[in-house]
Amino acid sequence: MAEESAEDWLVESLRLYNDLHVFELQEPTRVIEWIGEKSVCVAGYENSRRNEILQLLLPQKLRVKEKQGLCPERDFKVERGGFSDCPVYSLRHVPDTSLLVTSGPPDSSLQVWQLAAEDTDVIKSVSTIPTGNDSKKPWAKIATTLARTPSVLHGSRVNNVQITEIESKKNIYTAASSISDEVSGLEFLDCNTWLACCVKGQLCLADVRQPQSPLGNTSIPSALSGEQWCMGVSSGLQGSDVNAPTIVRLSSGGQLTLTDLRNIPKPLKSARCKVSAASQSAELLCVSWAPVLDGCLAVSGFNGTVHIYDTRSWPVSGGEAESVFSHKGHIFSGMDNGSDFPLVTTHAWHPWKPRMLLSAASDGSLHVWDWAELIPRPDGTIVII
Repeated sequence: MAEESAEDWLVESLRLYNDLHVFELQEPTRVIEWIGEKSVCVAGYENSRRNEILQLLLPQKLRVKEKQGLCPERDFKVERGGFSDCPVYSLRHVPDTSLLVTSGPPDSSLQVWQLAAEDTDVIKSVSTIPTGNDSKKPWAKIATTLARTPSVLHGSRVNNVQITEIESKKNIYTAASSISDEVSGLEFLDCNTWLACCVKGQLCLADVRQPQSPLGNTSIPSALSGEQWCMGVSSGLQGSDVNAPTIVRLSSGGQLTLTDLRNIPKPLKSARCKVSAASQSAELLCVSWAPVLDGCLAVSGFNGTVHIYDTRSWPVSGGEAESVFSHKGHIFSGMDNGSDFPLVTTHAWHPWKPRMLLSAASDGSLHVWDWAELIPRPDGTIVII
């Protein structure tokens, strides 16, 4: 990779990408959260200063569903902004509302924000949801739902996961569990069930209508028990129904495991990413399913690249997975700035453009890219789709 220059990559990008947009943020972000289908929220995560929260409108070409010719607007536009006194490690939009919830160190409290009305451009802090006086709790992982009322699922360990109504701050559920493992991710599966992935790799599934402890999964091989894990939840495209989505877990050593919630103890498939070394910042590991591209997922957090994998081609016996595409653009933007190679901090799929993603890195770069599907012909030429 070091032998490839930035100039070589730029030339190659004309062939490898249908679209490629490179932007620079004032400060790096580790969150990219969609607000509808036309804008995203990003936020700073520095400990030593106030951090901006920005709502960015995508360039015109990336907002329209039909093909466009030349578009005058080719940059993000800041729609709204605000400032957080805490680093923003996680940010979630409450569906169908103008509310945001954020979390980050130094404790597990949550901040609630209001996206301003159309006549102002301020993202306003409206409340804080405290979670006790234990300052030693890690920062809380969060997930949001509208359900019956805007609510947030939050917690730093399985035994302190709870659901809180955002406006009233009323606690409506607390996990009855003896599992004290730290949580790396939380997700609502529907208005009544939630899923947690522990840092050690276990999955915990719970139904808020039932008081018993969450179900723990101990299917992670003991050889991988020293690694840290995160998860991504599909929307059912991989052959599962809506009530039993496919879960992908990613370890800091590059192991990928697919699980159907209807049979948690028996993984569907597993494979290993092509990574030169384990992730040095496991909190930045990110794995996510493509929303409209069946069987594909994206992986980042090991270096300055984002890798795309097609799980349908994985052998049942496991082994090393071959990526169908690798985005290296953040590496070369770092080279241009004369800095060390940046680390990709997060990525997110476009909600309806099949092969388009947004990715951000530790140098403040923000890329939007749509990779071209290359189909080889029998005569050796390549067709770009």
